[in-house]
Amino acid sequence: MFGRCSDCGSWNTLEEQVVEVAPASIAIAKTKSASKTIANHARSSLTLAEIGSDRQQRLPSGYEELDRVLGGGIVPGSLVLIGGEPGIGKSTLLLGMAQQLMQHHPTLYVCAEESAQQVKLRSQRLGLTDQNSANLYLMPEIDLETIILELNSLRPPVAVIDSIQALYFSALAAAPGSVSQVRECTSALMRIAKRNHISLFIVGHVTKDGAIAGPKVLEHLVDTVLYFEGDRFASHRLLRSVKNRFGATQEVGVFEMAEKGLLEVKNPSELFLGNRDGSSPGTATIVACEGTRPLVVEIQALVSPTSYSSPRRTTTGIETNRFLQILAVLEKRIGIPLSKLDAYVSSVGGLQVSEPAVDLGVAVAVVASFRDRVVDPRLVLIGEVGLGGQVRAVSQLDVRLKEAAKLGFQRAIIPNTTVLQDYGMKLIPVNRVLDAIVAALPQVQLPDNSSSDLATDLAELIS
Repeated sequence: MFGRCSDCGSWNTLEEQVVEVAPASIAIAKTKSASKTIANHARSSLTLAEIGSDRQQRLPSGYEELDRVLGGGIVPGSLVLIGGEPGIGKSTLLLGMAQQLMQHHPTLYVCAEESAQQVKLRSQRLGLTDQNSANLYLMPEIDLETIILELNSLRPPVAVIDSIQALYFSALAAAPGSVSQVRECTSALMRIAKRNHISLFIVGHVTKDGAIAGPKVLEHLVDTVLYFEGDRFASHRLLRSVKNRFGATQEVGVFEMAEKGLLEVKNPSELFLGNRDGSSPGTATIVACEGTRPLVVEIQALVSPTSYSSPRRTTTGIETNRFLQILAVLEKRIGIPLSKLDAYVSSVGGLQVSEPAVDLGVAVAVVASFRDRVVDPRLVLIGEVGLGGQVRAVSQLDVRLKEAAKLGFQRAIIPNTTVLQDYGMKLIPVNRVLDAIVAALPQVQLPDNSSSDLATDLAELIS
């Protein structure tokens, strides 16, 4: 409206300043706090002994894998945030959960990014018909106030918000998906969930780095943060818990994407195991623990001459820094010349394995590829590799050995620690990586039909 300042006379110096009106709740709170005095203030806090200890019954979601990640089921009044790449299956998982829950409870599904007809088409693909969908309510709406009115009116035990970045609060001038909109919408939904004991599942977008989009306070406000991950070219999906106020973190649930939606994988170890009948050189089997769940995974390694001055180091599913550390230990402590060789390592199925218990399996797989040897497919390796070449103890060893014995493994190379139970398999405790290599790679037939003892091979390498 004005291009020239009326005070200094300069042109193009005016800047627009947006004055945000404080919400009515804040003004009321300030008025109340000013009128109260210490004398007439009634105590509203309670001691821990005064609070009732009635344990709330968790609701089964219909998916045992989802219940495992949540800590045993859905906690009434909880706020759960689910993030993941586009097209990974977040909406499919929550719609399938809503179909399971509506058999016993009314369920509200707020589809802020789709129309009701589009959601119905997906539900029909998942096998839902009009006859058995009386308790599933669809609400294509982005206005936060309208959604809150519907939640207060319907009072469903469980509701789904898909997604939080699409909601809009008219009291704010910012666009949907902005920091202020996401923060205020989540805060309002949290108050509704706690006051009315409604369990809310909120879908969150992710950035190109894989983190949940929006302010970091979004993850602080919710009770549980779940990440749905997986390779879009593979059929399996992993649901991980990175924050859980009502259960253990780092739990994982395994699903398989099928034609009619997501199917639970009851025995995920078989999914990450290769063909044990036709093993090839450079493979080893390890047992990783994701939270409280043990997963038996096959590790594949490949060592080959390099064509470049700087050899390549490539990992899939294994942390690159840990892999480089293991290669350095093998060269320094064992004497294997890997500094002039390309080295690749991968976990079958692309499972992200980041814990130190996989170190021993990676080391043996690299040596087996270097010497073109085959590790016994009925052998499992568990242990952390130290910089001094020693094998260190790992946590949850009993759980790992039980899972390996259940899948038919006959031998296990483990750190030299005390084992209290008999798992029906031969245990080989070792102190050094060299001892584990000698135990895992005995005298075998080489490709040129000649045999050689591994200890002799290692002695030649060291000398």
